[in-house]
Amino acid sequence: MRILIDADGCPVVDIALKTAREKNIEAHIFCDTCHVFEKDGAETHVVPKGADSADFAIANFVKCRDIVITQDYGLASMVLSRDAICINQDGCEYTEENIDGLLFARHTAKKVRNAGGRIKGPPKRTKEQDVRFSEKLVEITERFCK
Repeated sequence: MRILIDADGCPVVDIALKTAREKNIEAHIFCDTCHVFEKDGAETHVVPKGADSADFAIANFVKCRDIVITQDYGLASMVLSRDAICINQDGCEYTEENIDGLLFARHTAKKVRNAGGRIKGPPKRTKEQDVRFSEKLVEITERFCK
């Protein structure tokens, strides 16, 4: 088991790395050349700048039972197809049961934006979201390390 972090725009990198250290789990950070992260306790993979370049690097790197942290539904879908675990920055676990609905919602939102509509962005991040994420990551590591 490894923890792979889609670090571009990810607000929980430090929390994930703290959990990886505590659980003695190998950690990898993926980012493009616009967002280079160097953190102790993680191997950083820098990919060329480009649409979804970090996502495809993660999809090619992930193995069964790895944990991937991303807010990208497309990447989550690819990760699930590799029998890996995937969660977002709020601690929501992507599953075979919810990924189709999430992808459809993303498609619908894109159609609205392309037609000139506006969609409200997420509210400001709270400490409660960090707590939920941390608790979920710990729960997943304990579930799959048994």
